[in-house]
Amino acid sequence: MEIPIKNKRLAGWIREVAELCTPEDIYVCNGSRQEYERLMRMMVDSRMAIPLKKRPNSFLFRSDPSDVARVEDRTYISTPSREDAGPTNNWIEPDRLKKTMLTLYRGCMKGRTMYVIPFSMGPIGSPMSKIGVEISDSPYVVVNMHIMTRVGNRVIEALGEDGDFVPCLHSIGAPLSEGQKDSLWPCAPMEKKYISHFPEENLIWSYGSGYGGNALLGKKCMGLRIASAMARREGWMAEHMLILRLISPEGRRYHIAAAFPSACGKTNLAMIQPSIPGWRAECIGDDIAWMRIGDDGRLYAINPESGFFGVAPGTSYETNSVAMETLRENVIFTNCALTDDGDVWWEGMTDDVPSHAIDWRGNDWTPESPGDAAHPNARFTAPVSQCPIISSDWDNPDGVPIDIFIFGGRRSTVVPLVYEAFNWDHGVFMGATASSETTAANIGAIGNLRYDPFAMKPFCGYNMADYFKHWLDMGDRLRDKAPRIFYVNWFRKDGDGRFLWPGFRENSRVLKWMCERIDGKVDAVKTPIGLLPRMEDLDLKGLDIPPEDMRELLSVDISQWKAEIPNIEHHFKTFGARLPDRLWRQLEEFKGRLGG
Repeated sequence: MEIPIKNKRLAGWIREVAELCTPEDIYVCNGSRQEYERLMRMMVDSRMAIPLKKRPNSFLFRSDPSDVARVEDRTYISTPSREDAGPTNNWIEPDRLKKTMLTLYRGCMKGRTMYVIPFSMGPIGSPMSKIGVEISDSPYVVVNMHIMTRVGNRVIEALGEDGDFVPCLHSIGAPLSEGQKDSLWPCAPMEKKYISHFPEENLIWSYGSGYGGNALLGKKCMGLRIASAMARREGWMAEHMLILRLISPEGRRYHIAAAFPSACGKTNLAMIQPSIPGWRAECIGDDIAWMRIGDDGRLYAINPESGFFGVAPGTSYETNSVAMETLRENVIFTNCALTDDGDVWWEGMTDDVPSHAIDWRGNDWTPESPGDAAHPNARFTAPVSQCPIISSDWDNPDGVPIDIFIFGGRRSTVVPLVYEAFNWDHGVFMGATASSETTAANIGAIGNLRYDPFAMKPFCGYNMADYFKHWLDMGDRLRDKAPRIFYVNWFRKDGDGRFLWPGFRENSRVLKWMCERIDGKVDAVKTPIGLLPRMEDLDLKGLDIPPEDMRELLSVDISQWKAEIPNIEHHFKTFGARLPDRLWRQLEEFKGRLGG
């Protein structure tokens, strides 16, 4: 039974979009299980979705080969001033961008149903949550939003007559003429794809793509780009961070928020199972953290999502058994391979490679085939509640208190296994200069150094220089109750290209040292770059790692760090006069500690 929309702004916006996009039908989503199942049946009947015999209530989708990932070069932050968008964002003046997109939207839903998707980012009714409404002509978007957010009547009720919401307009950009046969994955050509954000209006317009964060507008669009701008205005934080609870043998709880660029083990850390006897971990979130200062002066975080939208290739029982257990049922897979016995498969999933499969393009595949069976960016969408180590507080409306921030990157040399910031400003400097050697998952030639401040470069909805200042301002407000800040590098190699640190579950040993630093149980070695562990303070029991490897992992080569200075200076200069003086001061202090 549909409930009436009492919110006048929402009702008016729905009418306005319907007049513009001219759909055949309008449907307001109620968020029910029956709704989800009906839409899945409809997509199975149209051959867009493939039921998986091996996984209950799970389905495989194949996207168009042109629509397989976020399209950063078609993603825009549209502010009246180019300076307000900053040097890391694509900018188009709002009136010009809206004129272009309104032309594309005119009649774009012809022959299709216009779905109205009311959704809450965060627990419904939480003071830390925000409501959005996505209008889309894609049933694939609806079922994914069912998993990734809280959708339906309860959201409309929470909105009331005058509640505020973020309008999120999306179309795949493929109108249907009468009698025209639909494609299995309708979308627009690349030059007509636009993912546009208007942060001053809290407005999102997306056109032409049906894939991932381009179309699931609660994710990166609202969850980070618009939320980061809202957070700056309202005095909170929206970060590209996992949230993890670590529990000591004595029952002491530590809450960790960590930011990593692509291909640096973020989901693996979010779902870590510690290798140290007696220590346990619980997952709270794997991708986004929204944080506010509580009445006690501490920083509290919620995971605004209710699902995981993870990269499948490389995920296995060896690398992330928790993720694999999460994917047993009720999962949407996209661009994975289909095995002959009715299951999904991707590169790195098993040691045994199928002798035959249908690849992500729908073609026959064997191990001798030239391409991969699954697309490198193949995805799974799964409910957070299915995670076997999910914390009972994952949807606590009050959030959890953050003790530790971690930044990191993928560096084969220079950066040690772990080090701690001297203070908050130094920690912000560490986050602002976070860098990785690029991989196939990043933009740029493989092996190049790419600065990705706070792992937010693709997701900050305003000038990143102002974002750095917001971090400094939050530290001023938190003062002695601010989380401690650490930097990690799981990817250090020796001269032969061999990884020195085993990673995965063993990363819990580094987390344990951080917790002991907070409790004052261990000292640290002061170096020019930060505070490093003494080798005897890292719990290495049961780990077969040579002492010379540990010495290399904890080494600080002054000459290598001096060689980093010109790159940092060039990075900072891209932000011009808006870069906070406090960060230039940190750089000068860093140079001084290095001896020049």
